[in-house]
Amino acid sequence: MKKIFLLLALPFFVQAQQIDKIITRTETERIESYLASDELAGRKPFTSGIEKAAKFISDEFEKAGLQKTKGTYLQTFPMFKSQMTTVTGSIDDKALEVKQLAIISKETAIQIDEKSGFEVASIKEGENFGPNAYRIMNAKKPTIAFLHESFAKYIPRLAGRGPIRENQSTILFVIANTIPTKFAITVTQQVDRLELSNVVGILPGKTRPNEYVIFSGHYDHLGIGKPVQGDSIYNGANDDAAGTTAVMMLAKYYAEKHDNERTLIFAAFTAEESGGHGSVYFSKQFNPDQVMAMFNLEMIGTESKWGKNSAYITGYEKSSMGEILKKNLVGSPFTFYPDPYLDQNLFYRSDNTTLAELGVPAHTISTSKMDSEPNYHKASDEVQTLDLDNMTEIMKAIAKSATSIISGQDTPSRVDTTKLK
Repeated sequence: MKKIFLLLALPFFVQAQQIDKIITRTETERIESYLASDELAGRKPFTSGIEKAAKFISDEFEKAGLQKTKGTYLQTFPMFKSQMTTVTGSIDDKALEVKQLAIISKETAIQIDEKSGFEVASIKEGENFGPNAYRIMNAKKPTIAFLHESFAKYIPRLAGRGPIRENQSTILFVIANTIPTKFAITVTQQVDRLELSNVVGILPGKTRPNEYVIFSGHYDHLGIGKPVQGDSIYNGANDDAAGTTAVMMLAKYYAEKHDNERTLIFAAFTAEESGGHGSVYFSKQFNPDQVMAMFNLEMIGTESKWGKNSAYITGYEKSSMGEILKKNLVGSPFTFYPDPYLDQNLFYRSDNTTLAELGVPAHTISTSKMDSEPNYHKASDEVQTLDLDNMTEIMKAIAKSATSIISGQDTPSRVDTTKLK
């Protein structure tokens, strides 16, 4: 009986040995430290820092032996960068000040009043700003949103969000405590057409090449901002150099293992912080019916609320993917939990969203304590604040938990799009 048990357990020991040799703390620290270094100046879109990051990721994909698309790892697409030049207008006959308004649009001239046909939205005092603002920014129709004055501090951030998609609806955010009965606003902008790039590598499947499993993270961050204790570089070590590091480490692991039946796609997205533009473009390059699962890795560098050897999955109940991952980890010290921060709407706030809205079992794995993360979107998000040992174990757990999906043994249920917000 003991001999039978040892024979059954042997594959698991072999897999653990493979993982331990490839996914190491030393490699984790090497990759993470470069992505979150001052040399990259916060990896903001349209800067030399993010271009250096893209080259680094491409070089690592090349070393791992991943396939390119059309001769390159860069998935390049057009974007627009705008700068307001003039603003005039009034709200209920009171003159509008520039500091009251932020606009997201690639139009050079915008005129709007209460008869213009724009959708009208609002964020009232006491409401959760983040999820509501995200929903408005991704509106399908031109929208004007009136924000309570308690949210005035967010106007500069909204105004400087960065790149704008080619099909982006015009969105105006205006400080006004109530929805006015009369308003008239005219804005002119300088608009430049630029390019951004995701970094994508492919490991073709042996027997199911047209069935895809995606591992992703975003490699952009906020760049250089207001100095805090002399530090003005927002390095984004956890957000999301950590997730990008995991994508690169998993790519190396699966490439060396080289037994994936389904095709694996490793994607580092750009412009997540300014609206998920990279993942939106990426999602349009596939037939969603061929995407079997998406592991989006976001902020896995700190301990979760449950401590070490744990992480949560956003939208856990929306597919069977979480249960499959848990099943594959039975007997290990690692546990996946459902997202405990449902009020934060995290399922709708990361790069999994676009494919999930197309029915793909696309989920984000994270450890970030979103109700109390001390370094979130701050200059203090540095490598030294991360638990690199725990982060390495999380990557190993993800690799183990994905095994049956990659082999084709398990296929997660689809997301019911009729039940999404």
